[in-house]
Amino acid sequence: MQDFSHVRTWIFDLDNTLYPPEANLFAQIETRMTDWVMTALKLDRARADALRHQYWQSHGTTLAGLMDEHGVDPGPYLHEVHDISLDHLVPDAPLAAAITALPGRKIVFTNGSGPYAERVLAARGLSDGLFDAVYGVEHADFRPKPEPAAFTAVLARDGSDATTAAMFEDMARNLEAPHAMGMRTVHVAPTPEPAPHIHHHTDDLAAFLSRLV
Repeated sequence: MQDFSHVRTWIFDLDNTLYPPEANLFAQIETRMTDWVMTALKLDRARADALRHQYWQSHGTTLAGLMDEHGVDPGPYLHEVHDISLDHLVPDAPLAAAITALPGRKIVFTNGSGPYAERVLAARGLSDGLFDAVYGVEHADFRPKPEPAAFTAVLARDGSDATTAAMFEDMARNLEAPHAMGMRTVHVAPTPEPAPHIHHHTDDLAAFLSRLV
C-alpha cells in the first residue's frame, strides 16, 4: 500500500493487538487491578471496581489515576496486576513472518509493563529479536496512552520520528494522538470504528501486514 511507503518505524500495541481478543487476558488483569484497589484503598469490591473503571476513563489507565489521586508507587502495582496466566496464548507463525518482513524499525509500546510485554511476546512466538525495542508504561514516565506525552516520551527514547511511523492499536481513542503527530494509524479490532484519526482498520493483523511488503 502506498500509504505506508514512507514508514520507517512500526509501532505495535500489545494487548488485543499482538494476540487475539478471544484470549481475554485483560479480564485477568482487571480482576487483579480491582483486588489491588480493594486492598490499597480499603474499599469493597463494587466500589473498587467502579473506581478502577472511572480512573481508566478519566486518566487513561487505572494506574495513572491511582498515581495522580493517591500517590501510588507504580512498581508493586505493575508487578501484581500483570502476574497472570498466559496459557491461552499460542505462537503465531504467520504474524511473526509478517512482522519480520516489514522494512525498518519495529517496536512495541504498551500501557502494561515491559516485563509483562516480554512474557506475552515469548508466548506468541514474537520474541528473540523480532522487535528492536519493547516499551512499557515505565518507559513513558508512567504516562499512559492516550496522552500525547506518552507517545512523545517513547519516540524520544527510541529516536524515531512520528512522521515516518505507523501505529497499530486495538483502542480507537489511543490513535488520536498518533494521528495528530503525523503517524499512519491502523485500528486492529473485530469491528471498525470510523473516525477521522483512523486511516485503516483490520481484524487480521497478519494478513494486513503481509499486503504491505
